[in-house]
Amino acid sequence: MNNRNIAFISLIALAIATRFIPHVSNFTAVGAVALFGGAMFKDGLKAFLVPLLALFLSDLVINNVMYASFYEGFQWVTPGFGAIYGGFLVAVLIGRLTIKSFKPLPIASAGVVSTLAFFLITNFGSWLANPIYIKDFSGLLTSYTAGLPFLGNQLIGTLAYSAILFGAAYFWLGSKETTLANNA
Repeated sequence: MNNRNIAFISLIALAIATRFIPHVSNFTAVGAVALFGGAMFKDGLKAFLVPLLALFLSDLVINNVMYASFYEGFQWVTPGFGAIYGGFLVAVLIGRLTIKSFKPLPIASAGVVSTLAFFLITNFGSWLANPIYIKDFSGLLTSYTAGLPFLGNQLIGTLAYSAILFGAAYFWLGSKETTLANNA
């Protein structure tokens, strides 16, 4: 098995693991893994599959084991999965388009932008689908306000795990490699 396949499997495993270890809401590696996969994998399919597989596999366990009493029958996907998965696919795209090297500022900026994009996408999706929100501008603002407590945790998680992932890759690959695989 080559290093890229090991990295692919490891990233999925890391994202899954951080969803199961005790953590504050939204403080997981999924956003960072999406950015990292987008920046590191030349193969676009692998880049986009990393967060999708991590979410899907962990959601199967979360929905059908941990929260099984909340659902009737087997749940293949989490309610609202389209917005959630879509938000992380946008993070992959941001990683592919903006992270060209191991420089901290572009990596941190991509982390901030991808977290804000995820916040906007998922809370908009919640506003559309959830009957507790009235379907006007006031209801949309209420949805975004309700999501604010999760935004900070996700931002810190994405930035912290990004520092770990990109830092480890920098030391693994050495300073001789100044551009990332996606950009080579």
